[in-house]
Amino acid sequence: MRSPIRGLASSDGEEGSDRTPLLQSTPRVEAAPACCSARYNLAVLAFFGFFVLYALRVNLSVALVDMVDSNRWLLIHSPQFQCFVSQCAEHSAPIKVLHNQTGKRYQWDAETQGWILGSFFYGYIITQIPGGYIASKVGGKLLLGFGILGTAIFTLFTPIAADFGVGALIVLRALEGLGEGVTFPAMHAMWSSWAPPLERSKLLSISYAGAQLGTVISLPLSGIICFYMDWTYVFYLFGIVGIIWFILWILLVSETPETHKTISRHEKEYILSSLKNQLSSQKSVPWIPMLKSLPLGAIVVAHFSYNWTFYTLLTLLPTYMKEILRFNVQENGLLSALPYFGCWLCMILSGQAADNLRAKWNYSTICVRRVFSLIGMIGPAVFLVAAGFIGCDYSLAVAFLTISTTLGGFCSSGFSINHLDIAPSYAGILLGITNTFATIPGMVGPVIAKSLTPNNTIREWQTVFCIAAAINVSGAIFFSLFAKGEVQNWALDDRHGHRN
Repeated sequence: MRSPIRGLASSDGEEGSDRTPLLQSTPRVEAAPACCSARYNLAVLAFFGFFVLYALRVNLSVALVDMVDSNRWLLIHSPQFQCFVSQCAEHSAPIKVLHNQTGKRYQWDAETQGWILGSFFYGYIITQIPGGYIASKVGGKLLLGFGILGTAIFTLFTPIAADFGVGALIVLRALEGLGEGVTFPAMHAMWSSWAPPLERSKLLSISYAGAQLGTVISLPLSGIICFYMDWTYVFYLFGIVGIIWFILWILLVSETPETHKTISRHEKEYILSSLKNQLSSQKSVPWIPMLKSLPLGAIVVAHFSYNWTFYTLLTLLPTYMKEILRFNVQENGLLSALPYFGCWLCMILSGQAADNLRAKWNYSTICVRRVFSLIGMIGPAVFLVAAGFIGCDYSLAVAFLTISTTLGGFCSSGFSINHLDIAPSYAGILLGITNTFATIPGMVGPVIAKSLTPNNTIREWQTVFCIAAAINVSGAIFFSLFAKGEVQNWALDDRHGHRN
């Protein structure tokens, strides 16, 4: 008996063509078990790779609070000193263990801190499209591995660069961005050969959820290291972990199912048969029709909009926790991590839900992508604005920020993997294109937010949150109107007349 939901999903003529990801003309091979499979082993190793990647990216956000005597600088130079101190009362519990302050302090004002936090993205934006193109030609394994290795090595030199001055630190962070810029396009390119269509949401959500857990662990751990040791050890620890991961990645991962030494024959046939009529054998990249594609434009707008909020919180949440909510550095790391724990959990669960909706309930691909993107962008916007207007209610502020970031996890099964739906052969390049635009918020967002909050008042932060929310909502609407869920004609060989 057909459920009424199935009938609803198939009633839309536009979406009917993409509701069955596996082509009817292709003999279906029974799905290979997930447990101990090569494709899920790849997802787990990728998970830890992105764990390291984001730990390397966000550790500076917490360390910077301890590197800079920003509060003293603001109090001395701000004409609104009395207004500032009366915003929210200090409420942290008395600290029995003295805060280690042996790390060197720097007199960097708010604008300088904004440039330091944003400099990473000036390197990150450069290697997005080249990374996707190179991955489509030579594969993503080595590109991803060496991208994270380079970032880890540069991270080890952060304390030295800080001693040389602001300029050296900005250059070093930009170099780290160059290394990280290739990672997401490289991973997308690998999944184009590894992820069966009906398992895309699950596999990609597992691998990319490592980024959120990396944030969850690194933020409080960085705060603890800063508190009991000093901020330099934050960079030494995560740099060494990155090098260890690189060794494991090189030894255990294969580029494609065909080159994997221990994959079962059943799993290999299952993966290859499911992707048989979705991949193009064209040697040249169809740049012109690709760049003219409105579905690609929809992903660009959604990715840009989502990242404006994501990067604003990622880089400045520790500052907000300290200057507005008045948490000390130890509490700061723990509470700054809480929203990303929710996001990590949401990514894992939403990936399972999205694939179940497609495989068991026969929802169309585009329906799932739209619904999950709307929840993952409009939901965070509502709670982000609410967090800015509840004053000094510490518990409620942390709760709203946590809910806002948690709901963003739905996007991992929304626009974030739509590249693989519309052009799996060029998924790495498409992600490079969309992530290039989506990196702009990381470059200008912290600088704009810092310039809007010179005195760190609640009203100033309300403006920051409202701008981010408005951009998020606009992106969600645009994606819902123009996104597609089927493989586009320009992404297929002439002999393939089928769609996803």
